[in-house]
Amino acid sequence: MPTLTLSTRLRQRPDMTAIAFLVVAFLTGAAASLQVPTLSLYLTGHVGARPIMVGLFYTVSAMVGIGVSQWLAHHSDKAANDRRKLIVVCCVLGSLGCLIFAFSHSYWLLITLAVLFGSFGGTANPQVFAYAREHGDHIKREAVMFNSIMRAQVSLAWVIGPPLSFALAIGFGFPTMYCIAGLAFVACALLVWRALPTVPPRPHHETAHLPRIQWWRDPQVRLLFIGSVLMWTCNSMYLINMPLYVTQVLHLPETTVGLLMGTAAGLEIPAMLVAAYYCRTLGKRVMMRFATFAGVLFYLGTCFATNEYAMVALQLLNAIFIGVIAGIGMLYFQDLMPGQIGTATTLFATTTRTGSIVAGAIAGTVAELWGYHAVFYVALCSVSGALYCVYRLKEV
Repeated sequence: MPTLTLSTRLRQRPDMTAIAFLVVAFLTGAAASLQVPTLSLYLTGHVGARPIMVGLFYTVSAMVGIGVSQWLAHHSDKAANDRRKLIVVCCVLGSLGCLIFAFSHSYWLLITLAVLFGSFGGTANPQVFAYAREHGDHIKREAVMFNSIMRAQVSLAWVIGPPLSFALAIGFGFPTMYCIAGLAFVACALLVWRALPTVPPRPHHETAHLPRIQWWRDPQVRLLFIGSVLMWTCNSMYLINMPLYVTQVLHLPETTVGLLMGTAAGLEIPAMLVAAYYCRTLGKRVMMRFATFAGVLFYLGTCFATNEYAMVALQLLNAIFIGVIAGIGMLYFQDLMPGQIGTATTLFATTTRTGSIVAGAIAGTVAELWGYHAVFYVALCSVSGALYCVYRLKEV
């Protein structure tokens, strides 16, 4: 009988809906991983933007992204709305934003219309995760493992995307690279529309009527919020500054930038899995402290690294830093805010956007006044402040 059951299961068709969700997660991650790594180089080399204007671009992008994501989050949670249609619209707008980047060199058109459309495209990824959770709840499927596998697809996209982005930009030009990113959005929209099922509208959660506690009145949540903002600030400063520092100060090839980003993304996957395993015995606070200390070592090393081999080796510390805080950081917020899972998750996402806003203002100004290398020292100060906040957190 067990053999018959196993053979029957082997003959079953694969879950095409689950495969579609995984492919969609990969495509939304790929669209972002093709655009982000080369953005600062594109703005300086092809648009002619000064460093302070590059920083302004990142700041405006983050601010518009916060507004768009918050509005869409509120709109998508209405029971009457089909989240699938919303994802399709976001992908279509994201592809239009890519076309503007491909064929326009106007800084002001890019920072307005292209940023607005790109913000909708960037919101497609979290909406896909929310839709996957709704579908899993509807068919009574265990959510944690499937969500982890979907996140692995995004990390995989960031392993492949940065090197491919630089290869396309160098070999065929930025218009080709942005057109391929736009095609990823189009493919995602078609797959969502054709392959993902419609989920029946669900009533609001039974605890939705309960009063919300103002998070800023909790000192532990405040500490974690400030610490997380500082972490994402230094990470965003690194992403803005590193491509320009590597190519213009160290005079290394542009492919080195893609190699650094791809290496970090590839190492983040085992870092996340190992952190989740040891979190059961060591606790979230210890893992957060360890990751933030790794971040301090990474930025300290970056301040003195002057060759490609040293910067690639340092990516292990960067992967530990980002891989752990990206996963455990969200859980920490949720544990500190029981009964407010949605608010806690949104708050964690807000720290990422807030860090990008702060980083855009600081990185551009510091690079304009003192050069690209000075930005890494500011990032070191930022992650050191985050380490202080994390060490004052209580265990949850």
